[in-house]
Amino acid sequence: MQPRNMSMSGVVDLAAVKAAQEAKAKAEQARAEQARTGGGGAVPPSSLVIDVNEADFESAVLQRSTEVPVVIDFWAEWCEPCKQLSPLLERLAAEYSGRFVLAKIDVDANQMLMQQFGVQGIPAVFAVVAGQALPLFQGAAPQEQIRGTLDQLIQVAEERFGLTGIQVDPGAEGEAPVVEEAPAGPYDALLEAAVQALDAGDLDGAVQAYKNVLSDDPGNTEAKLGLGQAQLLQRVQNLDPQQVRRDAAEKPGDVPAQIAAADLDLVGGHVEDAFGRLVETVGRTAGDDRNAARLRLLELFEVVGGDDPRVTTARTALARVLF
Repeated sequence: MQPRNMSMSGVVDLAAVKAAQEAKAKAEQARAEQARTGGGGAVPPSSLVIDVNEADFESAVLQRSTEVPVVIDFWAEWCEPCKQLSPLLERLAAEYSGRFVLAKIDVDANQMLMQQFGVQGIPAVFAVVAGQALPLFQGAAPQEQIRGTLDQLIQVAEERFGLTGIQVDPGAEGEAPVVEEAPAGPYDALLEAAVQALDAGDLDGAVQAYKNVLSDDPGNTEAKLGLGQAQLLQRVQNLDPQQVRRDAAEKPGDVPAQIAAADLDLVGGHVEDAFGRLVETVGRTAGDDRNAARLRLLELFEVVGGDDPRVTTARTALARVLF
């Protein structure tokens, strides 16, 4: 696969002037606070490359991106080009010594993050700067081409956001602190079984494991989110994407066709398209058809998460067509 989007030209749209000024001010305030409290010292080289999952994405990537550009490497164990690109990115992270941090995300274990970034194929490399995401390139690429893209990223981060990177101390590794494990919760084993089933591609097993949790604890947020994701993947696993798209385009009044297309939209990371399709379907139907489209839209809201601004926007649009 040939690399794409090796340019930083899209940064201007993502980094609006106001946002850049605010991010720059926050970075300066953070450095001043670190100097006042004595914090923000040098970090060990091992902290320049980190494994990230959905649970720690906010702290590991979004918050860290207010201090230093975070480059995200979307990869998978079965991906041969990833095995060429990932070690190269790790070497460059060490070479650049704190000018950026590399976050590695296994797409098989973190499909929601893959969808949120709109990743269509791997390896795929993105960056987050001051909380703003931008695509860098997709596919393996020559080292010098990647180095040039990183240089542009660092320049933009410094000039527009005031991010000068973090200090690295090669001798600061030391011994890792001992962290006591929190006691297992009553459903941890079942939730872990569900995750393992998802990782193994056993969607039926994952669905049942999440249902087992919810049968005893109907309000369990993690189980509800996991069940929604597993059921979505279960619904699309045997679909013919081309046929589904063709049916949806040729039969705008066919509610099952629109619902199936919306599921594919969401799995493919096209969240707004999925929501918009179902809102339009609700608006032009009535009775059982309208209710079916509405219920599927509510299910997809749960998959994405109620705090997502795209869900808020779609809820408002849904209310307009309903009332």
